[in-house]
Amino acid sequence: MPFFRKIRRSSWDLYSGYSHYVPGLSGVLLLLLLFVVGNFLGSFVSFIFGSCFNTENAMAYSMLVAYPVIFIPAMVYCSVKSRNNEMFDTGYAMDSSNFGRIGGWKLALMVSVVTVAAAILMDPVNSIMPPMPSRLEIAMKRLTEGFPLWATLLSVSVLAPIFEEWLCRGMILRGLLQKINPAAAMAISALCFALIHFNIWQALPAFVLGMLFAYVYYKTGSLKLTMLMHCVNNTFSVLTSRLDTMKDVDFLSQVMEKWQYVTLLCCCLILIVLFIDILWKNIPMKSERGNIDTIDAKDMASI
Repeated sequence: MPFFRKIRRSSWDLYSGYSHYVPGLSGVLLLLLLFVVGNFLGSFVSFIFGSCFNTENAMAYSMLVAYPVIFIPAMVYCSVKSRNNEMFDTGYAMDSSNFGRIGGWKLALMVSVVTVAAAILMDPVNSIMPPMPSRLEIAMKRLTEGFPLWATLLSVSVLAPIFEEWLCRGMILRGLLQKINPAAAMAISALCFALIHFNIWQALPAFVLGMLFAYVYYKTGSLKLTMLMHCVNNTFSVLTSRLDTMKDVDFLSQVMEKWQYVTLLCCCLILIVLFIDILWKNIPMKSERGNIDTIDAKDMASI
């Protein structure tokens, strides 16, 4: 009978396997707990990897292997929950393409520019933060400068955007948008994005950027766009840290005249405000819950 027909998906479809699980606040807490469990698993993998391979780049390779492991408990749990719901409940697509009159390619360029602007705007905030503990500072420098560039970029510019956006926007924000006030959902998802970085020096910029990512996801439903924004931010950070002129520089204010610095910050702020306004006016909302495509159970049965 059609009711019992096995649901098949294309092997490349990484999104629909989670579309029928929409976590609420308790579900979000559980996902964060599973993320912590995944960190222990990732640390164990790194330990095993480091014990088995005594090479100069062993830590770089272990990082690439261990990082995806961190998300496995949450991904398995969400997949099981979604499969249990998909024959009966409405699903909400993790990735949609509601770009309004702007168009995908133009919007991709816009979000890339505004992400760099937001990263620059965080410079004065970072400058008033207390100094990093030496252990954390060494770890950060090792990640951005100590590992081979290809390994660092693969980790922070590819793996991090894919997995962290899956968790913070694809699962947490998408779920909360269906349960609570959209503004609260965006704030909580940004807070979760901050918390998974485990230190205030990364968490504060992550929260601000997370709010921007959340707004883009709310207006477009596009996980591809937020992954791109995440990639641009991380790549910008890595590449600037590798520039010879920036190696001994902590903040942009140290290499610019005051008027230049203030002008740059003002321009970045104006860009972000214009971007938010453009999205608001040119992408109509399908629902107050966000521009996220719905997937009915009957549609899944016909796949």
